[in-house]
Amino acid sequence: MGSLFSLMAGYPNPSAVHFPTTSAFPKRRVNGDRQSTLSLEEFVRMRCPSVLSEFKPAWWLWNGDMQTLYSVLGNFTKVDTVTYARTHLRLKDGGTIGLDFTPVEQESIREDAPIIVVLHGLTGGSYEAYVRGVLYPACKPVEQGGLGYRAVVVNYRGCAGVPLTSPQLYSAGHTDDIRQALMYIAHTYPKAPLVGVGFSLGANVLIRYLGEEGTSSRLLTGCALACPWNLSKNSNALSSTFIGRHVYSRGMGSNLLNLLKKHIPALTGDPSSPTAVAVTKALQLRRPTLQEFDGAITRLLGGSSPPFPFETAEDYYAWGASDKIIGDVKVPLLTVNAGDDPVVQEVPMLAGGNSSTVVVVTPHGGHLGWFESTSFNDVTRWITRPVLEWLRAAVEDLDMRTDPAQLYVDDNGFLCQRDREDLGCKVTHEFKGKVIQGANVKTSGVLQGL
Repeated sequence: MGSLFSLMAGYPNPSAVHFPTTSAFPKRRVNGDRQSTLSLEEFVRMRCPSVLSEFKPAWWLWNGDMQTLYSVLGNFTKVDTVTYARTHLRLKDGGTIGLDFTPVEQESIREDAPIIVVLHGLTGGSYEAYVRGVLYPACKPVEQGGLGYRAVVVNYRGCAGVPLTSPQLYSAGHTDDIRQALMYIAHTYPKAPLVGVGFSLGANVLIRYLGEEGTSSRLLTGCALACPWNLSKNSNALSSTFIGRHVYSRGMGSNLLNLLKKHIPALTGDPSSPTAVAVTKALQLRRPTLQEFDGAITRLLGGSSPPFPFETAEDYYAWGASDKIIGDVKVPLLTVNAGDDPVVQEVPMLAGGNSSTVVVVTPHGGHLGWFESTSFNDVTRWITRPVLEWLRAAVEDLDMRTDPAQLYVDDNGFLCQRDREDLGCKVTHEFKGKVIQGANVKTSGVLQGL
């Protein structure tokens, strides 16, 4: 990816940045004044200077492997502490997703405060330090130096303590679960602008959702961090090196297998069913690579039918890639990858010609790392600043409007969307009076940071 940095000639920092040449978003009206337009490059230069600032990795985390491994092995339990109130949503297909809301006490927050909707990584959840690193400052009260926003983390089926109530899992390409989560959030907070942040697998889901929805998106802007983009190319690149295959790929595959083991009863109730047969076979794997797990399970159970099941993992990768749909995104989008990311090595720098997207590749940062020094031994995540600047500026400066489908409640109590009668959700459990500690709901046996 070193050739990408040549695109930044003339900039004072070594990150590669691609601005669309034909982007123009209306500025928000002030006192009824006539609107003008603002290019994304002007927007970034004026309101998001951290996007163009130099990221300097902590001296002892000098390369992508060190950054990535620290994200996985570091102790973040006392950093950026966030508490959540959880709501379980039952979906029409029988599945369950978990929405973690923060702050828990929301009465003092204005009803039109922006809401950050977060999609976590491969086997993570709201407990992840990279999630809390963004939400802690975003959801602090303004008088304490925060943005005063709300946030909702969408925990995928079976992740972070969410029960598995159907034989379907999740994947990098399946977007209906986030679509239904957004239906509920928009219905619950009708006056609040919704903005999205996705990490790794969640970034891929975010981009696919934005591309599929176009001008009907319920999210008015988004940030996609460490997106895997072309799943096939990045899977092959990951498997092409010893450390890629035997450390990262097997680490992610083992994470998925350990997560699967926690839901065996839900998946094998009928031992003769195709799902139970596939799960039983997958449980015989020992430290599978990511591709081996995807070939055994994700291609079969990673989404609704159609298009699932797929014949091979490669077929699933070809379908689930986000690089082929980035050109259809119609809302302003910031994507950030690291040039030394050992997990993601292929980035569509020109964003498929999309006029709504800014693509940034920092020279360092690893996979979901971006750790910089604050003192000799202490570190913080650089990525938090550009994300918060982008979200705040987009809400305050840009007159962003979309036209999402209307919602209604059907006779069975499901919240539904007019153009997708197959979708629907309703609350099955709210943990009222209970607080989920953001650092303490980690799924045992599953490595953090991925």
